[in-house]
Amino acid sequence: MIKFYSFALSGHSHRVDLMLNLLGLPHENITIDLMKGEQKTPEFLALNPFGTVPALEDDGVILGDSNAIILYLAKKYGGDKWLPEDPAQAAEVQGWLTVAASKIASGPASARLVTVFGASLDHEATKATANALFAVMDKALSDRRFLIGDQVTIADVAGYSYIAHAPEGGVSLDPYPNIRAWLGNIEALDGFVPMPATKAGLVT
Repeated sequence: MIKFYSFALSGHSHRVDLMLNLLGLPHENITIDLMKGEQKTPEFLALNPFGTVPALEDDGVILGDSNAIILYLAKKYGGDKWLPEDPAQAAEVQGWLTVAASKIASGPASARLVTVFGASLDHEATKATANALFAVMDKALSDRRFLIGDQVTIADVAGYSYIAHAPEGGVSLDPYPNIRAWLGNIEALDGFVPMPATKAGLVT
């Protein structure tokens, strides 16, 4: 049985939760309460020395990075549907994984950290980063259902959680119709599970 260590309001955790459910994989969900500092206990640090959620154990394999985990799950259980073998398409997927770890993390994810968790970050700067990213993404999605075409990949899974919850960080999605359509396409997939919403910073 796969063991999945997570925190419900973590977009990084939801990224993995979404992948597990889209693949229909049975798993044990173990809550790590970030508010109580459980991610810094010796037991959890043995799984993920960086002390962040999520973490995953599967048949002796232990992983502690959300993008690495969804890549692993796709390679082991998902086949070509989630991670194309074509070199150009695989490179596009990798590019979006890099965006998830950089511009999404420093933009909508960080803006949400300010409003939901009270992080000491420059909120206006994080919102500006998010809007600059969304302008590029909305244009990229103008002629396709998913990030690299008409087939969903782990690129979409990596991007979904923090972008869907950008309004919680004070970043409206109203100016980005193609992004909103893309979010809807992901939400229509069999096995989709939402991340719990908060009211903090919500843009209507």
